[in-house]
Amino acid sequence: QSDGQDLDGWFSRGRRSDRAGRHPKLNLTKQALPWNEEYKGKANLHVFEDWCGGAVRHLRKNLHFPLFPHTRTTVKKLAVSPKWKNYGLRIFGYIHPFKDGDFQFSVASDDNSEFWLSSDESPSNSRLAAFVGKLGTEWTAPGEFTKFSSQVSKPLRLMSSRRYYFELLHKQDDRGSDHVEVGWRVFLPSLKFEVIDSSYISLYTDESSLKMNHVEHIPQSLASHSGSYLWEAQRDEHGADMLKPDPRDTFFLTPAIEASRVENVLVPCAYSPTYVVKDFPIARYQGLQFVYLSFVYPNDFTRLTHMETENKCFYRESPLYLEKFGFYKYMKMDEEEEDPRQRAFLFLGPDTFLEEEEEEEEGVDSPEPTDPPPATKERSLGLDTGPVQEQLPGRKLRWLPEDPGEGDEDDLGLLSSSKRAGALGLQPHLSVPIFGGRAKAPAPTKPAAPKQDRRPKKPQEKVYVTRLQPGKRKAPAQEPAFPGIFLYPKPLRKVHLRSRTPQRHPVPSSKLRTRRALPSLLAPGADGLFSRETREDTTTSPGRTMATTDYNSSEATLSDGTRVTSFLKMSEMTASRQEGGEGPGKGQEEEEEEEEVSDYSYENAELQQSWLEDSINWQRTFSVSSVDFELLRSDWNDLRCNVSGNLQLSESEVVDVVAQYMEKLNEKNGGIYTLLRIVNVEKRRDTARGNRYLLELELAERGQRTVRLSEYVYVLLQQGKQDDSNEANPEEPAPAATEPQPSTWSILYGKPVLCRPLRLSWKQDVMVHFVVPVKNQARWVQQFISDMASLYQATKDANFNVILVDFDSDDMDVEKALREARLPRYQYLRRTGNFERSAGLQAGVDTIEDGHSIVFLCDLHIHFPPNILDSIRKHCVEGKLAYAPIVMRLSCGSSPREPNGYWEVNGFGLFGIYKSDFDRVGGMNTEEFRDRWGGEDWELLDRVLQNGLEVERLRLRNFYHYYHSKRGMWNARSKKPLKD
Repeated sequence: QSDGQDLDGWFSRGRRSDRAGRHPKLNLTKQALPWNEEYKGKANLHVFEDWCGGAVRHLRKNLHFPLFPHTRTTVKKLAVSPKWKNYGLRIFGYIHPFKDGDFQFSVASDDNSEFWLSSDESPSNSRLAAFVGKLGTEWTAPGEFTKFSSQVSKPLRLMSSRRYYFELLHKQDDRGSDHVEVGWRVFLPSLKFEVIDSSYISLYTDESSLKMNHVEHIPQSLASHSGSYLWEAQRDEHGADMLKPDPRDTFFLTPAIEASRVENVLVPCAYSPTYVVKDFPIARYQGLQFVYLSFVYPNDFTRLTHMETENKCFYRESPLYLEKFGFYKYMKMDEEEEDPRQRAFLFLGPDTFLEEEEEEEEGVDSPEPTDPPPATKERSLGLDTGPVQEQLPGRKLRWLPEDPGEGDEDDLGLLSSSKRAGALGLQPHLSVPIFGGRAKAPAPTKPAAPKQDRRPKKPQEKVYVTRLQPGKRKAPAQEPAFPGIFLYPKPLRKVHLRSRTPQRHPVPSSKLRTRRALPSLLAPGADGLFSRETREDTTTSPGRTMATTDYNSSEATLSDGTRVTSFLKMSEMTASRQEGGEGPGKGQEEEEEEEEVSDYSYENAELQQSWLEDSINWQRTFSVSSVDFELLRSDWNDLRCNVSGNLQLSESEVVDVVAQYMEKLNEKNGGIYTLLRIVNVEKRRDTARGNRYLLELELAERGQRTVRLSEYVYVLLQQGKQDDSNEANPEEPAPAATEPQPSTWSILYGKPVLCRPLRLSWKQDVMVHFVVPVKNQARWVQQFISDMASLYQATKDANFNVILVDFDSDDMDVEKALREARLPRYQYLRRTGNFERSAGLQAGVDTIEDGHSIVFLCDLHIHFPPNILDSIRKHCVEGKLAYAPIVMRLSCGSSPREPNGYWEVNGFGLFGIYKSDFDRVGGMNTEEFRDRWGGEDWELLDRVLQNGLEVERLRLRNFYHYYHSKRGMWNARSKKPLKD
């Protein structure tokens, strides 16, 4: 027991190292709660569901960890396996040693886990003793206590008269057999670890009678504290551009310009856009087809670029197209020459290159067809240079289509096109060419036939491809076979090289086998075989040597020193090389291989591949033009792409509008304003009458005070401009009509015509009511209330109200939580019965007395940006505008600090509208959506549009919907009492 350590000294050193510089101020639990003897036999268990990831640090990133778990219960031993997925566990309590001495602890789990132990009963003194993994990929089998060195703790000296606080954290993803267990043993190497059972554990405290929002009793330690969420999230740097600061986020804090300064700056005009569908019959759920998106300047980086590795719907190409072809169509390669390795030419000598460019378009001449009827589309091939008469057994060629469709695949799986079509031939061991072509004579090992004799006369060009035909066996042929076999390579940048030990005699045709007999063909002593790439991976056979090639030249050197010259790096086997020697084991090999023979045809078979090497041109360069993919988008409400951001507005258009407005503003106010920054400009396009702009400018007043300007302006087109102006201000003369211009607006003296749209101004201090129905969602209700309190603390804006409609929640006292929160005002409405979203929202709106205030129909699982109040007020105008911001739905395991997810482009449940407009359209449909929800937002949208209101649709920065599952929510109906 000399290795045992003093627990107090061991833990004190660990605390200093863990807390130095990282946890300067943590609300750790130093004083333990009173303990009762009745607590023995169990430990506290807290469950955190709906959270992905397999590492304990993922659990610490959970918004509710450690104070607001989904479930609070107990366990009887430190071995838990719920058989569930995507959850985290926190088990804590006390360990009671059965004797004095040194103990070792070990933890096993799937996936990661941590076991923390304190030097006494205080949670603040706990320190990490053992763990399984840090990355989420490590795991152990049940009871496997010694897989990792980190699993086993150092020997710790414990006393049976004391109790020691412990904490076990476990994280499980959606794979594997979930389990976590802690074993201990007296420090003797021969003893095995035993699971700690109910005889040696006890509760930290009894939680059975406490509400879920009662959290003062939950211990906080270095393992689990309320700052864990911020602490863990700060470790990783996320790639979302939306996380970077933007002036829009805090612009609402800038003092607003005096209202009198902007009055009558522009000429008033009637605002009546053509896209408003008042009194237009809209079919059920078709209103979202009449919602248009607004353009934004400058870029607000709402495009989810960090999610485009999984979803590339921002681009116009289909996912299948991008997967197969990528973005190469936007690139123009500087080297225009066609890649010769994708051609089917076979050159039979060092100098047999094509001499004219037109050969590349037409392909190599093919031999004439022979006697078999054309219907079979098969021809035989002779060996001599004269007329083709005698047939070679086992070798057949088939005609390819003359004009295959572009991009079509033949039986070989090759892309057939006129530019890639070519001929492939077989070469006898005497190097006598059998394919005529416009090429020079081969090396002078044998006299070649005259060029005119080698070119057969034919009416049109044909293309041959040879393939091994599987499954056919024929008697061994006595004629000598070709020593080299050349197959059409698949048009990939692969080269299949095989070289063999020189043989004294040519290989007979019996050695040509089907694919099943191919391994013996690759043994030492076989001739060189060149095959196209197959999908089967093979290893290099013993004795096989690979040829070295240089793709920047047309030469290849085989292992025996033979130099081969061709574009396809195919070997030229000459008679001098064939007579160089005899391979080992030739006689035995011939007897075994004479059992089978293969045919060459178009049958769908693939040769077993050998060594493959990618051909890479590192010097390839290309030209590209600047592409603005935003110009390809429209303001139509695209419901198919959920990663694209707000539409981008061109800078030149913004500068023109802002310049003219600043000129008018300074004309009225004596030139006291200077433009400091264009913070935000939003445009709603109407190509028929005119475009609406929301200008948000940061101005310097008299060079000293910085003020905020946020006003709607209107740019009228030629049509109806005179009538609109007369209607708006009949006493003033109508401006002279000008000829229509091709731009999106009329031009008067070279400048856009600006006016102030009537009845389209927003109120900066109007009351906003957040209406949320809830039922038995204590952790989310508490989080929502805390977020509203934080919003009030950050903005100091008291003009908002929280209305919670509670359907008999029994897991927390909602009214008490509202009363204790620091909110400017709240309303609590209690209802009985089952949860009904439509009825709850309607009941909350009915409590609002002021019809000139804004109602924001809200959800419970929402994270609000600090400018949410300002955003709602800007985009809600009584009688004109309603607001449906697009929320980002976070993925499982994601948080506002690590926002992985997608924009909810289909949802309209988060909706801002004036109370008077809400009443005018009829409110929520409580009759049809009495016992269900889903679709009530689209139904409300239909009626809002039919009553002549616009719906502003924008992606709002840092506006998130937390991930949660439907399990355990308010969809469970209560039992109805039995009738008498």
